Amino acid sequence: MADCLFCSIIAGKTPAQFVLETPDVVGFLDVRPVFKGHTLIVPRMHVATLVELSDSLTVPLFGAARSVAAAVRTAFDAQGSFVAVNNVVSQSVPHLHVHVVPRTKGDGLRGFFWPRTKYADEDEAGAYAERLRTALAG
Repeated sequence: MADCLFCSIIAGKTPAQFVLETPDVVGFLDVRPVFKGHTLIVPRMHVATLVELSDSLTVPLFGAARSVAAAVRTAFDAQGSFVAVNNVVSQSVPHLHVHVVPRTKGDGLRGFFWPRTKYADEDEAGAYAERLRTALAG
């Protein structure tokens, strides 16, 4: 889709810190993470919401989300993760995406209020992406 930010990222027109690439899905760091290492898993094919996701993409999408949820524990010494999908309401980009957010007890995340942070620069974002790529590979 021409005006979709995530389609632009997938096409290589908009830069992103990729952590996972498969034939069906990609994972990249959220530029406004709840916590550093916050990753978005998206289907390569433009799909607006979970309701529109085909059966054939369900396993690749959620399998990748499961892999990233495991990897954030290794990569960031997280105790777990928060995994979420918004549909239309609170969906800032109308391209289906699964949030995988590293979590640690006492990290301050409460309910559905998501305070956002920023990476200091592209080098810091790149370092977080590399840690996840390494954990996913290992």
